[in-house]
Order: sequence, then structure tokens, then C-alpha cells
Amino acid sequence: MIKAFRLIAILEGISYLLLFGVGMPLKYMADIKAPNIYIGNAHGVLFIAYAILAFFVCRHLKWGIKRYAILFIASLLPFGTFYIEEKYFSPKALKA
Repeated sequence: MIKAFRLIAILEGISYLLLFGVGMPLKYMADIKAPNIYIGNAHGVLFIAYAILAFFVCRHLKWGIKRYAILFIASLLPFGTFYIEEKYFSPKALKA
């Protein structure tokens, strides 16, 4: 489950950056809407998967609501999921 969460965290972070770094500028500056639709849909699915997996990972590791809140808030910030993945779920962090 943790491997799946790590993968989703990275993909969600990438989709977030693509949406706001590529999709939105294309939509509003170049009036090209198509990429935003696909990137937005992928990001939405990955965001929901991240939030659900974060809940189950917190239950599995017996972490409280505070840690879940940290994981969830990180998904709302640029680069937040990358930070969480490294701080809490890298092999080095899991051994500590």
C-alpha cells in the first residue's frame, strides 16, 4: 500500500505542476483549452486517489488525524506531495 501511495503522490504532484504550469497558461494565454481538459481530469483522479490512499496509509501505520491533515494539505500546495513522499515515505524515512 505504501508503494502505491508513493507512486500516486509523485504522479499527483506532476499532474499538479502540469495543470498549473502548462495547462492553465495554454488555456488563458493562448486560448488552447484541450490540454487543460485532459490534464485536469487526470489531476482530479490522482488527487482523489491520493486523498483516499493517504487515509488508508494513515490507518495502516496507525497515524492520527493530524498526520492525515498534513498529508492532505500537502496535496494542495505545489511540490507538497514530493516533500511528503520524501519526508515520510522514502525508504530512509520508513526505517527511522
